[in-house]
Amino acid sequence: QVQLVESGGGLVQPGGSLRLSCAASGSGFSVHAMGWYRQAPGKQRELVATITSGGNTNYADSVKGRFTISRDNAKNTVYLQMNSLKPEDTAVYYCNADLSHGIVWNRSWGQGTQVTVSS
Repeated sequence: QVQLVESGGGLVQPGGSLRLSCAASGSGFSVHAMGWYRQAPGKQRELVATITSGGNTNYADSVKGRFTISRDNAKNTVYLQMNSLKPEDTAVYYCNADLSHGIVWNRSWGQGTQVTVSS
């Protein structure tokens, strides 16, 4: 069974930075596209950024130029570097990954990590 374990959330002042990490653990699977989503109180979960296994990236307009997604394929880990944070970035951040085991594919989610931007 594959687990996605996130880390790196916390409280930061506006203008500050945080780096989130998400590692896929388990065996017998391949990791394909990975991504980060977020959900603020009372709002729907929204895409933040995605990255393919080849390194192609996609960002929500609201984070372009401030957030950078990257991955280490050898470690099955995806990162989200968040700079120039704003109060509106406050949310629970979830990572996901498209996984395959033979011909069976599924999308797994992490448990979420809280990011709070406040002075």
